[in-house]
Amino acid sequence: MPKKPAAKSPRRPAPKTDNGKARAWQRMLSGRRLDLLDPSPLDIEIEDIAHGLARVARWNGQTRGAHIFSVAQHILLVDVMARARIPRLDNKIRLAIFLHDAAEYVIGDMISPFKAVIGDSYKATESRLLAAIHLRFGLPPKSSAETERIIKEADRAAAYLEATRLAGFEAREAQRFFGKPPAITAVTERDYLTPWPAETAESRYLERFAKLLP
Repeated sequence: MPKKPAAKSPRRPAPKTDNGKARAWQRMLSGRRLDLLDPSPLDIEIEDIAHGLARVARWNGQTRGAHIFSVAQHILLVDVMARARIPRLDNKIRLAIFLHDAAEYVIGDMISPFKAVIGDSYKATESRLLAAIHLRFGLPPKSSAETERIIKEADRAAAYLEATRLAGFEAREAQRFFGKPPAITAVTERDYLTPWPAETAESRYLERFAKLLP
């Protein structure tokens, strides 16, 4: 006799709030509760951002080393690459650099191929969060075209280095995706391209961020 098809597991319903709606907020260790659909700057704390980013892996965790290469460490590397290109970089632009991936403390770091699969919904959520984060720390909701250009160039330079030193890319392949190899000193490479423990990434992110505030 033919076997009966296995019964499907019942789908678990989305968590509900008291009013019966699906939960769309994230509770932070600070006690804040951040609504992903309507994020408020008042619910954003830099300590929560640093804690989260230090524990979110770049490259989906597919990197060499005893620790993940975290988004927090990536942001510090992007700051280094930007200042190598523009030594007297304005602190407001550096603050925007420090926050350019900050939404990932809530939604994680999705690799580019997966972002392409899910389409605009990820981008819309990311944009809402980033606007609220900017307002919380005194920046306009959206960065200027010039600031975005500076961030993108430094971000691509950091991505090239991460790809070739940590994520197994060949130089030619990395150049196709991220542009030509950036210059980097041996000291900077040893420090910023050796994955740090989460506690180190968190504390170094907070320390440098504090120096950028007025």
